[in-house]
Amino acid sequence: MEKITDKRVIIVKRTTRLDELIARFNTVSQAKFYVEHLGADFSDYEDEHRNYYRSLEQVKKGISEIARFHVLDRVYLPNFIFAEDDILVIVGQDGLVANTLKYLKGQMALGVNPDRGRWDGILLPFTPDKVSEAARDVAHGVRSFRSVTLGKVTLQNGQELLAVNDFFIGQRTHKSARYVINYAGVTEQQSSSGIIISTGLGSSGWLQSVVAGARGVVSGGFDQENADVSPAFPWEEERLVFSVREPFPSRTTGTGIVFGSISERDPFSVVSQMGENGVIFSDGIENDFIEFNSGMEARISIAGFKGRIVV
Repeated sequence: MEKITDKRVIIVKRTTRLDELIARFNTVSQAKFYVEHLGADFSDYEDEHRNYYRSLEQVKKGISEIARFHVLDRVYLPNFIFAEDDILVIVGQDGLVANTLKYLKGQMALGVNPDRGRWDGILLPFTPDKVSEAARDVAHGVRSFRSVTLGKVTLQNGQELLAVNDFFIGQRTHKSARYVINYAGVTEQQSSSGIIISTGLGSSGWLQSVVAGARGVVSGGFDQENADVSPAFPWEEERLVFSVREPFPSRTTGTGIVFGSISERDPFSVVSQMGENGVIFSDGIENDFIEFNSGMEARISIAGFKGRIVV
């Protein structure tokens, strides 16, 4: 393969479960004792670790033959400065691809499945031995891709948070979330288990489980006719979908606004009435949140750029 000299490839990697255990217990033997003491199979951790790093080395070798590259651990994504023409090679799982897209501004992302026997990899179409060829095609502008609409939350103090899959707005604890919801010109005070707001990419995930659960409750658990009906919509579609989880009707709280689409024509905002523990987080990463307590207003909109996933 010919050498690419004018573009840089960023290989994004993650830690394995074994890496995390070693960081916690200092050695492999201590990690093994802990896992086996709990009755779990330590060999599964070792197999995952071995397959992941074998795949990572294969990716690095292939990319080194066509371009200069830099290996970036996922923990450094928020502070890394990407060049406009960087090519991202992300060595899975799906969540790592989604997490990486939030820090890009249109750079092409290629997802690599490091272990097809373990991960389905909806966002990981490439194997370690094929990704360098795809990266070369991307550099030459001859590879197709899919656009991904991102969601954005903006607070009145200027804080922002992006989502590739979905947002959660609610309580960190199991207490009910209290807030005022504003949607399409209608305002309602609510108490619920929180609000899920999904992009097209995330609409086959958390949103689908929420909708399936609600449909099952309404049908008494026997709605076979609509069992396979999905709320999923295209990744690139310029809208978001929200669903209120378990809204509670009372003298002061309503259940009139529980599901709908968010777009420029149908704006959506939420004002917190939670004295403490109110949060907004995205893409299931609970530790990366912004506080959402009394008086804070969150405006939900479409982000001003799209992610691009190479297929």
